Amino acid sequence: MVEIEKIQSFAISNDPKDASGCGIFGIFNTKGDLIDGNKIVSAIDIMRDRGNGLGSGYAAYGIYPEFKNYYALHLMIDDDLAKRAVEDFLERRVMVAERSGIPTRGMKNRKRPMFFVYFVLPRAQGTKAESEYMSETDADEFINKLVFFINENINGAFVISSGKNMGVFKGIGYPDEIANFFRIERYKAYCWTAHNRFPTNTPGWWGGAHPFGLLDWTVVHNGEISSYGANKRYLEMHGYKCTQKTDTEAIVYLADLIVRKHKIPIELLAKIFSAPLWEEIERMPQDQKKLYKALRIIYGRALLNGPFSILLTFKGGIMALNDRIKLRPLVVGKKDGVYYFSSEEAAIKHICSDIKDISSPDAGEPVIARLTDEAYNVYYGVQDEED
Repeated sequence: MVEIEKIQSFAISNDPKDASGCGIFGIFNTKGDLIDGNKIVSAIDIMRDRGNGLGSGYAAYGIYPEFKNYYALHLMIDDDLAKRAVEDFLERRVMVAERSGIPTRGMKNRKRPMFFVYFVLPRAQGTKAESEYMSETDADEFINKLVFFINENINGAFVISSGKNMGVFKGIGYPDEIANFFRIERYKAYCWTAHNRFPTNTPGWWGGAHPFGLLDWTVVHNGEISSYGANKRYLEMHGYKCTQKTDTEAIVYLADLIVRKHKIPIELLAKIFSAPLWEEIERMPQDQKKLYKALRIIYGRALLNGPFSILLTFKGGIMALNDRIKLRPLVVGKKDGVYYFSSEEAAIKHICSDIKDISSPDAGEPVIARLTDEAYNVYYGVQDEED
């Protein structure tokens, strides 16, 4: 794993920050029209006082159209030795269609790793023929395990994101600093999310900043998940390893387990994460009562306790969700097929001044936006039934 960089000098400030004050922002165009990176930077940067300079990042979907059928592995690498180890491992395990450095600018007085992107496909087991590849279901599981292996076993290397036609860009700094470093203005995406601050209860280091990603999932999160211990133990029973020691990482893995592996719809995932209280379930109609009781019994250890608002992104969609008593802010706006998600209404109006449809979702009630079928086909090909 990449060496954790404890930057204590940035934690010492004459302007103390509220520990509960993360900033999150998201933009999603349901028609698939591309959104300039400058817009998401402008929106998250207006909430600068919610951060502390110890972490920020962006997730972007639709940025690699020329390699849309390949897994885009974004890697953070400490040195040439770790790079050689990663590339030797990948050459043995996958077909690498393209590799390159992720374009960056310099950062003054800041130690930083190197960043690379590898576009890969897993070969069918037992063959090296370039024309024989795994099914998407098998390939997702293969990449899942590959990511965990690299993060746990290759010293000095860390996979930031691993989905198709998407990528995560994150590190230590304020939103404008990270955007400048990764040249976010050069990217256009149909979906953007952004975060300001660093993960709860963990040191500020480049890999620990939000968003957290696995396959096509990413999450940005404001708040604290007090159920992390129970969530972590539940995930470990199913083969996941929480190497980052942060509550946010567990949200990504729970989504992958429950939706991708267990085939539970994203709408019900929200009711697992932010489950109704037992007294509320007892007042439901019989069919609903039976369903929600079953969810609480089967997925009780996937319940997210504590104050939170999250933006969970996936292939072709995004879900915004509060905790079940709404202890963290979340505002949603909509105009002309574009959804805006924010910790503060001011950030939405900053980039869309004439927006009228703005609301604050009820506690535990998800807001989900998806690409139209036509737009989905452009970015990912024909939509499978399970998607």
